[in-house]
Amino acid sequence: MSSQRVLVVDDETKMQRVLEIMLQRMGHEVVCAGNGEEALLAIRQAPADLVISDLRMSGMSGTELLKSLREQGNDVPVIIMTAYGTIESAVEAMKLGACDYIVRPFDVDALEIAITRILTESRMRRQNDFLRNEVEKGWGDFIGNSQPMQHVYDMIRQVAPGKTTVLISGETGTGKELVARALHRASPRSEALFVPINCAAIPEEILESELFGYVKGAFTGAIKDRVGKFELADGGTLFLDELTEMPIALQAKLLRVLQENVIERLGSNRLIPVDVRIVAATNRDPRQAISDGRLREDLYYRINVFNIDLPPLRQRREDIPALVHGFLGHQAGARGISAAAMRCLQDYGWPGNVRELQNVIERAAVLGRGEEIDVRHLPLEMTADRADAGISPPVGFASLELTPAVDRLEAAMITEALKRSGNNKSKAARLLDISERALWYKLKKLDLQG
Repeated sequence: MSSQRVLVVDDETKMQRVLEIMLQRMGHEVVCAGNGEEALLAIRQAPADLVISDLRMSGMSGTELLKSLREQGNDVPVIIMTAYGTIESAVEAMKLGACDYIVRPFDVDALEIAITRILTESRMRRQNDFLRNEVEKGWGDFIGNSQPMQHVYDMIRQVAPGKTTVLISGETGTGKELVARALHRASPRSEALFVPINCAAIPEEILESELFGYVKGAFTGAIKDRVGKFELADGGTLFLDELTEMPIALQAKLLRVLQENVIERLGSNRLIPVDVRIVAATNRDPRQAISDGRLREDLYYRINVFNIDLPPLRQRREDIPALVHGFLGHQAGARGISAAAMRCLQDYGWPGNVRELQNVIERAAVLGRGEEIDVRHLPLEMTADRADAGISPPVGFASLELTPAVDRLEAAMITEALKRSGNNKSKAARLLDISERALWYKLKKLDLQG
């Protein structure tokens, strides 16, 4: 745990000094006050992370100090110490919100354990308060207050404080790295490094050395030792993006690290212990990736301890206006967006999700040249007349035969999905909420393979 600021309040200088030595040995910054009035002044000058106060002092007592702090809305944790312990005084202190009640003479080891526990719990509470407050407006780099995003925020809040391995799934452009960074910032590891690596963007022969590092002479071109991503992330978080693109042989080495918490640099046989939280992400269905031989089943079960599945933008359309205005805020000279343009954005399928929306707004702002963004500034696929897609309901009911009518509707919807996805079959299947195999079957059945 990093250094915290502890305020010691006692009218005995010897006791102040004893506590000061102990706390400094624990690595904390110590400020001393001789009575309650001095303590309140010290806190006004600089907030404290913990207050350790004697119960009986000249002037303001420890319980009066505690009561004054709570009346001021200050929830700093307080430990009350006294050589005159009674059940009544202990009950009063705890009712006022004291975290612990210590009778002197105290056991140094027990007090150190209590201090560490209270400071850790206090830090966790601050983090949870932060996360709850962020939910009201979205979260950090996230924008959106829809029910699906509320669920995501809640899951981040639950899993962030621990070391649990997390697998983030979701379509491309849904913000998987943003979730990973939010997990890191909200965790006790936030002061260490967040180290991201994209397994799909690094050539197979280089990825292993990037992860584990190497020693001089390990291979041609290894002219000096190099630290890998695991060592860089020691004490922090390693984000493995596009995990299913990692070579199978390398996945076996990753599994060993997860099980044993040690690594070996390439060219070395020395085991290096690491304390790293793993957060992984994929835009593929992990079980399908296992069937396709892209992901080891044992690694999947080791990684998928806690899963966060990000909703596609089409499932949280109510967030689109907030996202649009958020992106417009980063565009110099942008003067808002018309209601008609906003309707087009909300009706579109967004196969590229939030990332696609961000790019569309940036493009529209450039085309608008300082004007209000209108329909004419949006891509054609978002503004084309829906009648062209042939999905208007039939008029007159010339025939009541259901099967050909259903076939016509399916053909029209598939044609529209292919158009919106740029003829990408995988994206089109997701828009239609069917499997890619089912889409290929329907294309053949309806003779749409032009």
